[in-house]
Amino acid sequence: MFITGSADGLGHAAAGTLLAEGHEVIVHVRSQARLPAVAALVDQGAIATIGDLSDVGQIRDLARQVNAIGGMDAVIHNAGVISGAQLLVVNVVAPYLLTALIRRPRRLIYLSSSMHTGGRASLAGMDWTGRSATGGYADSKLFLTTLAAAVARRWPDVYSNAVDPGWVPTKMGGPDAPDDLRLGHLTQAWLATSEDPEALTSGGYWYHQQRRKPHPAVHDTGFQQRLLAELARATGTGLP
Repeated sequence: MFITGSADGLGHAAAGTLLAEGHEVIVHVRSQARLPAVAALVDQGAIATIGDLSDVGQIRDLARQVNAIGGMDAVIHNAGVISGAQLLVVNVVAPYLLTALIRRPRRLIYLSSSMHTGGRASLAGMDWTGRSATGGYADSKLFLTTLAAAVARRWPDVYSNAVDPGWVPTKMGGPDAPDDLRLGHLTQAWLATSEDPEALTSGGYWYHQQRRKPHPAVHDTGFQQRLLAELARATGTGLP
């Protein structure tokens, strides 16, 4: 199992849960300076990878690191930021490129948000380079949720799903967030490992192990195709 953004919050919690269940886990941090944040996970047997997801060159190198370790059964695209010029790079370009470049796993999980329902289903004017701030958090999560559905349609041999973890008390969510942190990460782990018939489905948008109805654009195949084409153009890498 490979989990992006494992230094804290939901990614760290998911890694700990999967390790405790006996799975082999590859964690990820932004830089060498962040390695102490996953030291306890490494002590339990995790392998650490490093890459700044706001830098396309480092995203590509991260994919090489993961492929060098071996084939993944599941990849959890957990990392994300809530604001800044790099928002679209971290929240959308990075999971897209990692999906395209990492050897195809059996399962893919993308961390969405209920805020995606307020996103705009328009790609006009989006700067995917991180040089300028375009698109908001809700837009980025709509794009990411659409990516999960597009992958599910394009790769029928892979279970690809999006997860709303709720408003949980992480660094991003803040200490007063009302939702349960444990329930926030358990759906990720469940989709990554479970043989339950409900988990062995694709194209879903999940909240606490229950399917929810996403933004209408998510399953619009025309919007999916436009998003994939735009990301391929911006990165120079198409989705196989």
